[in-house]
Amino acid sequence: MADGLRGRAIEKARELNDRLRGSQVMESILRPGSPFKKGYADTPRNRSYVVMNNVLYHLHPVKVKRHGVKLSYTLCLGGLSFFLFILLTITGIFLMFYYTPTENRAYVDIQALSTSVAFGSLVRNMHRWGAHLMVLSVFLHMSRVFYHGAYKPPREFNWVVGVVLLLLTLLLSFSGYLLPWDQLAYWAVTVGSNMAGFVPVMGAQVKFLLLASVEVSAATLLRFYVLHVLFFPFVIVIFMAVHFWRVRKDGGVSGPL
Repeated sequence: MADGLRGRAIEKARELNDRLRGSQVMESILRPGSPFKKGYADTPRNRSYVVMNNVLYHLHPVKVKRHGVKLSYTLCLGGLSFFLFILLTITGIFLMFYYTPTENRAYVDIQALSTSVAFGSLVRNMHRWGAHLMVLSVFLHMSRVFYHGAYKPPREFNWVVGVVLLLLTLLLSFSGYLLPWDQLAYWAVTVGSNMAGFVPVMGAQVKFLLLASVEVSAATLLRFYVLHVLFFPFVIVIFMAVHFWRVRKDGGVSGPL
């Protein structure tokens, strides 16, 4: 009797599964050739569909050169940089819950993270050291690409995108360095804005744009906070998407030997 009940339960589960896989909802979500669709057949055509219609599979090239997947060739620096960016995003969201970008609260909130918030000191140090490591890994990744000649045709455009990503990484690190709003942050933004003031033709306008005033103030902290948590990450995500897409279209991670 128990076997009969188990068999009927399995049969009902299969019917429910088939009904769900053949429903209009799943038809609208799943692309052609998906192994989760009803009536999927393991054929070369459907295997191609799985790769072409899957966002994760499609990031990888169809063919990869044998030496291009060696650890000694890539050192996984590109993937490490992307992983650190994800880590910084997650830890940064955590820190945003306990941080107020005002002159009176910024430094106090940073101190409270280290003393009063559970795992606050751990997450803040993960964010801080992750930022340092990301700058290092992106720089080493660029060096690897240069010395292995992976910037040569047809990858010239992607090299330019990589240079832009390096600059954005440095700007992201610099803007985050100012958020504790201590003496180091105050003089760092002072020196940085004074350097920006020497930009030819429009130096004064660039300096005013960064400070949101004629001198360092509360508006300056808010300006760099918005740049750090919204503007720079948004632009970096766009350029990373283009960068990954061009790596995929230009033949993979392996450059000309």
